[in-house]
Amino acid sequence: MNGKLSQDPPEQEGIQLLPIPGIPLVRPGDDLAALITEAAGAAGIPLLSGDILVLAQKIVSKAEGRLVRLAEIKPGEEALRLAEKTGKDARVVQAVLDDSNAVVRAREGVLIVEQSSGWVCAHAGLDHSNVAPEEKETVALLPADADASAAALRSRILEATGATVAVLISDSHGRPWKMGTVGVCIGCAGLPALWDQRGLTDLYGYELVASEECIIDELCAAATLVMGQSSEGRPAAIIRGYRRPDVADAPARSIQRPAEKDLFR
Repeated sequence: MNGKLSQDPPEQEGIQLLPIPGIPLVRPGDDLAALITEAAGAAGIPLLSGDILVLAQKIVSKAEGRLVRLAEIKPGEEALRLAEKTGKDARVVQAVLDDSNAVVRAREGVLIVEQSSGWVCAHAGLDHSNVAPEEKETVALLPADADASAAALRSRILEATGATVAVLISDSHGRPWKMGTVGVCIGCAGLPALWDQRGLTDLYGYELVASEECIIDELCAAATLVMGQSSEGRPAAIIRGYRRPDVADAPARSIQRPAEKDLFR
């Protein structure tokens, strides 16, 4: 679990956001760590100890073979009912249900679910975009365990390069009270997820009583600015120079709000 700071927070002198160009189209079974380290080296930005590597969820899912062909799906009764309500392809709805714990909301054009890893998001994170032109009837699911995926990539990069990096897996999520999507973290290895600042004091000496900063979402959102979300073809970026707080590492799943603390479900 995340701990509390036992000292003053680190001063941030600035960070670099470095997109990694030249990563080829990822196929199921590819050695993703090798593709990334080779591309980073070729671009003159080899991974260094202390770097944070942010990866788009899509390339992780593709490398792990988390692809579903719609032609192989037979929608059930619930999928047919929700497809009529939302206007979605019933096969897509069935794929969403197959990777979900519960339906949270359903209305025209939108199906909000609790995905099987616990993320509450639209369509269980299922995505058609940037899968492959020859696979138009194929959709990508989220990694089965994105924290485990991040940990495995971190270990593989250490073996290949000797660099101790943190790895974050980013996905684009909407917010219930705001328009637009932002990059958020669904997989983490090598960083604290939350920075609990309760008990610290502000500039005027007042004690902070409700300050818990989601570091990994902030970092993923920053990286998304240089990675892009459409045709940029830059599914990975390096964050360099970030000074992490001195608290324990934690998986991304630790930022999920427990159901008993969720006021809106």
